[in-house]
Amino acid sequence: MSEIRVASRYAKSLIELAIEKGVQEEVHNDIELFNATVAGSRELQLVLSSPIIKSDKKMSILKALFGGKINEMTMAFFQIISRKGREAVLVPIAKAFHEQYNQHKGMGSATVTTTFALNDDLRKEFKAIAKEIGGKDVELEEKVDENLIGGYILKVGDRQIDESINRRLKELKRQFSNDAYIRSY
Repeated sequence: MSEIRVASRYAKSLIELAIEKGVQEEVHNDIELFNATVAGSRELQLVLSSPIIKSDKKMSILKALFGGKINEMTMAFFQIISRKGREAVLVPIAKAFHEQYNQHKGMGSATVTTTFALNDDLRKEFKAIAKEIGGKDVELEEKVDENLIGGYILKVGDRQIDESINRRLKELKRQFSNDAYIRSY
């Protein structure tokens, strides 16, 4: 079975149980903490995905990192994943959980790429634009890419608004390459 399907099924089970027990906010916070920790540690990513390191060692690392900091249900979930030998799928499970949590809350997601970090006013403006496009509140992911030269790229669902200088320069280059300004005989 593909990693995405496995992750989606585990995430669905976790969110349904969290909703049933009324601890979905705590579990969501735990998953966000897990994501942040893994994103900040290449070593942890390698340990979790390593087939050489035994599951009990991986679980002891997770307990050392998150013991007492996360909900009991989240820790029990990590133990189940560890017993099944699926620690390599924890990161995709966390991503799938976050997506399903947003669906449960009626939120969409949007990504804005600019050449600089956004301030609060711009963040509110981009959220309003994304809400208008997607029809619901969005969680805005921000990316910085200096290659854009200026402007922004906003992605909401399957729609993309590219108002970057980089795109405009490529468009001009394409227009000039057509030799529209040279008379042909």
